[in-house]
Amino acid sequence: MGASATCAWAERLDGLSAADVLGPAAVVPLEHPQPPARLIVDAPLAGPLRKGAVFIQYRAENLRIEPVFGPDALKVTPRIGHIHVIVDDNPWHWADASGEPVILVGLPAGKHKVTIILADPTHKPLDSKTIAFTVPAQGAHH
Repeated sequence: MGASATCAWAERLDGLSAADVLGPAAVVPLEHPQPPARLIVDAPLAGPLRKGAVFIQYRAENLRIEPVFGPDALKVTPRIGHIHVIVDDNPWHWADASGEPVILVGLPAGKHKVTIILADPTHKPLDSKTIAFTVPAQGAHH
């Protein structure tokens, strides 16, 4: 009896496409624009900072952090991107697409700031946050 019920169920699906059964694919273009991407950055974790290590947690809203770059990646929905990190207003920065916390070690004791920039796959900035903190003298690594 179980076999005939299965066959009857399967027969009702004959001639139907996957879209007929499952509905529209989740990757169809969005009908409405996506909300703006937004970056949330926490202050460095206090425990590691006391020891001279800077652990900065962040998250992105309305954007997935992925290691995908270039103009064709702008077509992906939901939106993807990565971060750029600038330490103490240096003229250089690095890009990161891991989605993991930013970790800095070896900063000298004193005041510092880190700017994290949320960027699209072509490196265009979408949002940024700067956090200031002090590495204590006893925790600094030289």
